[in-house]
Amino acid sequence: MADHRDPPSPGPAPGAAPDAPQITWGGRFSEPTDAFVARLNASVGFDKRLYRQDIAGSKAHATMLAAQGILSQADAQAICAGLDGVQADIEAGRFEWSDALEDVHMNVEHHLTARIGAAGGRLHTARSRNDQVATDLRLWLMAFIDDSLLPGIDRLQGALLDLADRDGQAILPGYTHLQRAQPVLLAHHLLAYVEMLERDRGRVVDCRRRAAESPLGSAALAGTPFPLDREATARALGFSRPMANSLDAVADRDFAVEFTAGAALAMVHLSRLAEELVVWSSQEFGFIELGDAFATGSSIMPQKKNPDIPELVRGKTGRVFGDLVALLTVLKGLPLAYNKDLQEDKEALFDAADTLRDSLEAMARLLPATTVRADRMRAACEAGFVTATDVADYLAARGVPFRDAHHVVGRLVGWCIAEERPLTALTVAEFKRFHPIFEDDILTAVTVEASVAARISQGGTAPARVAEALAAARARLSARLG
Repeated sequence: MADHRDPPSPGPAPGAAPDAPQITWGGRFSEPTDAFVARLNASVGFDKRLYRQDIAGSKAHATMLAAQGILSQADAQAICAGLDGVQADIEAGRFEWSDALEDVHMNVEHHLTARIGAAGGRLHTARSRNDQVATDLRLWLMAFIDDSLLPGIDRLQGALLDLADRDGQAILPGYTHLQRAQPVLLAHHLLAYVEMLERDRGRVVDCRRRAAESPLGSAALAGTPFPLDREATARALGFSRPMANSLDAVADRDFAVEFTAGAALAMVHLSRLAEELVVWSSQEFGFIELGDAFATGSSIMPQKKNPDIPELVRGKTGRVFGDLVALLTVLKGLPLAYNKDLQEDKEALFDAADTLRDSLEAMARLLPATTVRADRMRAACEAGFVTATDVADYLAARGVPFRDAHHVVGRLVGWCIAEERPLTALTVAEFKRFHPIFEDDILTAVTVEASVAARISQGGTAPARVAEALAAARARLSARLG
């Protein structure tokens, strides 16, 4: 092999097929890998999406090696230029991926060496695929969070706020146990999901902060005798610092579990919103109508309009739960440091990330095309005794112990049910049959509007409180979007 000071071989022309791949670790073995085992062992079918991070990590590594005098400047320059060419080939569709080379790392290195010659073989000095893949996966997750997930959360929050601005003054029953409970503004209801998404966003940001530590330079598990500058590669790649322990650096997948756990909880929130959209769009409720572009029909029943998109989001929650359980199961009882089991981390992480991203986008697109039926919401309030608590509060405010007031109103509601009378249809005399303290102002107190307006506690559904909350949420989002 040529000395490291020799100039690199020019290699084949860009885009040309390299020589047949050779197993990089084949020197130890006396017979080729079984063809089935080779297919089972290969991860390039799913980890090739890490190519940008792999190339960025390799360029940072080569630059650092040259700065430390471990690699010649000529070799480092040839490696970086060659990697740029490999990336161009991949993105132009000229790159031929090979299962025989197992993974994204060896595919990129093989094409690099075919392109620039011996210098490409020096790139792996002081590095293992163990720290390489851990670095790539962290870089990928950080970029995904920045470029896809945080903007996706922001878009859905914006869609919820836009709907609240447009139709939020509609009054609907709030539910407990899926039974009509108390009236709330639609904007108040929507803001609950804005808050859930804000917590989801916080978890993702926290996860990114912990993921932003560099494993690069830890090598296989024990570090390396070469005088590396791990701080330099960490800075070059956008990490906050190198990881402190080489064993932990190559074995840790906490960041993948943490992200997937956060994704699972975010999908719970999306699933709850999806469920309400499904229920509200039913003929039994009729609170909303989904836009035609976000619903489907039936192959046999021509009258049907099915809420398939929210149903899919609700259903996809289960696969993200599965991704989380798969990751936890892979890691449970796994000895330090690297084990091939860790190859199973990527498909679960990628699937959870893709599913959450797509679900956020689906809901953000669906909400603006949703028609709110404020009349149906209001009618449901009138039919459900949703202001009964206001009657009890009326009595309590005038000195009646709340437990006694609760009993009085319970008897009153029972009588109304028997008589098929809503509270708003009663006379003052009829109220007085149940307690003498009732006065004329009870007729105003039992209206839906009065009930909503009375909920003035911080975080409540009173219009002034909701307006404050909407303004605060909008300002928070605007500050992020610039």
